[in-house]
Amino acid sequence: MEKSLNNGKVKFYNGKTLPLEMHKVKMVQAINLVPLERRLKALEEAGYNSHLMQTSDIFMDMLTDSGTNASSDAQVAATFMADEAYAGSQSFVKLEKSILDVFGKKLLLPVHQGRAGEHILAMTFIKKGSLVPMNYHFLTFNAHVGLCGGGTVNLTIPEGLKLKSTYPFKGNIDIQKLEEVIIKTGPEKIPFVRMEASTNFLGGQPFSMENLKQVRKIADKYGIMILLDASLVGENVYFIKKREPGYENRTLGSILLEMSDLCEIVYFSARKVSSSRGGMICTNRTDLFDMMKNFVPLYEGFLTYGGMSIRDIESMAVGLRETIDDNVICQTPEFVRYVVEELDKLGIPVITPGGALGFHVNAMEILDHVPQTEYPGQALAAAFYIASGNRAMESGTMMYDRDENGNEVIQDHEIMRVAVPRRVFTLSQMEYAIDRLNWVYINRKLIGGLRFTDEPKIMRFFTGKLEPVSDWPAKLAAKYREDFGDSL
Repeated sequence: MEKSLNNGKVKFYNGKTLPLEMHKVKMVQAINLVPLERRLKALEEAGYNSHLMQTSDIFMDMLTDSGTNASSDAQVAATFMADEAYAGSQSFVKLEKSILDVFGKKLLLPVHQGRAGEHILAMTFIKKGSLVPMNYHFLTFNAHVGLCGGGTVNLTIPEGLKLKSTYPFKGNIDIQKLEEVIIKTGPEKIPFVRMEASTNFLGGQPFSMENLKQVRKIADKYGIMILLDASLVGENVYFIKKREPGYENRTLGSILLEMSDLCEIVYFSARKVSSSRGGMICTNRTDLFDMMKNFVPLYEGFLTYGGMSIRDIESMAVGLRETIDDNVICQTPEFVRYVVEELDKLGIPVITPGGALGFHVNAMEILDHVPQTEYPGQALAAAFYIASGNRAMESGTMMYDRDENGNEVIQDHEIMRVAVPRRVFTLSQMEYAIDRLNWVYINRKLIGGLRFTDEPKIMRFFTGKLEPVSDWPAKLAAKYREDFGDSL
């Protein structure tokens, strides 16, 4: 069947250019917009922590895109063909073929999810004193490296740290700093350079192919590997096609193969990359494969399922191929682009340009009266929930545990991350999110901070509980009643 070429964006006769869903709805799941009083109670019960909220109290779940993307009819159909075997499953053979076709890698190690892959990579390659340079960090990867006695260093280009910018590849690594770090540290202490596709904590910003090629030259010069975190690689490839000269006429599949070929090891969370569960480590080097493979039966499961259900393996085999389909991968980037442009018109501080994953709101600027020690990112997420019933999450100081002396590790930015899972929400629902966020922005001075009442020492943002430092939620709710009356 001939593919359409609009890539999820069409110009209407009235002059508007809107994102267009390149699918039809064949099955629906009911969601519920609970009344304001219940929203206030739900926040209190969850300790003002987005991760502890119940989906029965949530309208649009915009916490994450991890495991929440919509599956295609082809993926669902594939699950009924699962060869449920402990070893030698033919479903795994299908997955091997998909990995080879999509990434060009012949050797693969399945794991139950992305952080399990990070665990195996760290156990294999990280030693005490190791240092991993990267374009930008990811929380669980940092933790696994630290547990093995190593460290990480962010080498993001200066433009990448500017929240408002038109620079197309803010996920690029600073090549000069990379070489300086290698020389200073010693190449023998650097097991690999990690490149994250569509950097999660940087606002879903991509790196360019040219930047990856420059990293490859430096890595070859000093005999260092490149590790690609491909969890959001489809979107990164999409941005290369849209933004990087020379790639506009290339297929997504050919761009991804070129990218993968520049890296010794590719790993990913399938919860993001293919709308299924599980994860993968893949390579073409037998020596690297042999170093890692024995950890899979020890920590995950047998080499042909790695802790995943066989049905998820079937779904992944199909989903990986859909990752290089323009009409599949375009929806989140185009929806995010649209929302970012609309929020920018309203004067709401948001990371530009729009990236992958979702839209990222500058909570530190919106709540400039709330100190970073009172977690403005999570406070804004709580206010957004009060106004909309939609769940978002913090990306800032609350996400990081205290240092060894009990002090807060203050971050450069305080962000409210609002995920846009692939093919889940409609444009009218996105308009609702824009409208309610605009109301929150107009009433931002009513919002106060939060403090911990139950603070775990490790990964506190997942399970810790908080409370407001004042009665600001009640005041915000009173303003909501004044403006919306009995409307939900």
